[in-house]
Amino acid sequence: MWNELVDIHAQSEMYALKEFKRGKNKLNPIERKELGSVKGKSLLHLQCHFGTDTLSWAMLGAQVTGVDFSEKAIQLAQSLSAELNILGRFVCCDLYNLPKHLDEQFDIVFTSYGVLCWLPDLKKWAELISRYLKPGGVFYIVESHPFSMVFNEDIKLKDLQVHYPYFDKHTRKFESDGDYADPNVHVQHKTEYEWTHTIGEIINSLIDAGLQIEFLHEFPYLCWREFPFMQKSSDGYYRLPKGMPSIPLAFSLKAKKPA
Repeated sequence: MWNELVDIHAQSEMYALKEFKRGKNKLNPIERKELGSVKGKSLLHLQCHFGTDTLSWAMLGAQVTGVDFSEKAIQLAQSLSAELNILGRFVCCDLYNLPKHLDEQFDIVFTSYGVLCWLPDLKKWAELISRYLKPGGVFYIVESHPFSMVFNEDIKLKDLQVHYPYFDKHTRKFESDGDYADPNVHVQHKTEYEWTHTIGEIINSLIDAGLQIEFLHEFPYLCWREFPFMQKSSDGYYRLPKGMPSIPLAFSLKAKKPA
C-alpha cells in the first residue's frame, strides 16, 4: 500500500513536493520552535516516508538519517537528497528490525504526524528510541491527538460524531478507495490496518524505556484537514469551525535520555 501511495503523495498538494524542490522548508512552526536549533546535531527520523521533513532538518544544519519500510519512499528520498544536494542518509527496513541495519546513537530521535497509528507495539517502539539516543539526547514527537481518532472522518459529515472507542486494543481494518492526501484518487491496495494508543500509553511506554518526559503540549489545530469541515487559518493550520467545541487535535512531547 505504502509503495503505491508514494507516487500519489509526491503529486499531491498536501505534500507540496514542487515547493520543497524550490527551497521551501517543510517543517511546521510547532516542531521548529519546540525542538529548537539542530545545527551540528545528529538526528534520526523514524517513519520518514520520502524524506522531505528529514531533509528539511538537514537544511537547518542537522546530520540526518531517515528510516522507512517502503522501498519506493526510500528511493525517492535518496533521489531528492542527490537532486537537491542536501546530505541525508536513508535506511529501508521495518521499524522494529532497525537494529539489524543501524548500530549507532544520535543526539535527537524525531517522528511526526500520522505515525503511531501504524505501530502495533509501543513498548518496542519506545525501547528503540531509547536505544538510539545518546546519553543526554532528546526524543521529540508531534502527532495527531489520540482523542481526535474517536470521531468519524467520513467526508460527507458536517460535524463531530463519536464513532470509535478511545480505549481499543483491537486491530482496525479499513477498506478505502481513496487516500488521505487525495480522497478522489482510486488506489489498488484498498486494505489497511491501524492501531490506537492513548496518551497514557504513549507517555508510559517512554517512561518504561527509561526516558524522562520534559513536556506534553496539546493543540486545538492540526497541519492537515483531519475532518472535511475543518477550516484553514492564516497561519496554515486547520481548525474546527467557530461554534464547535474545542478539542485536542494535535500533541507534542519531548523526552530526554538521562546522561
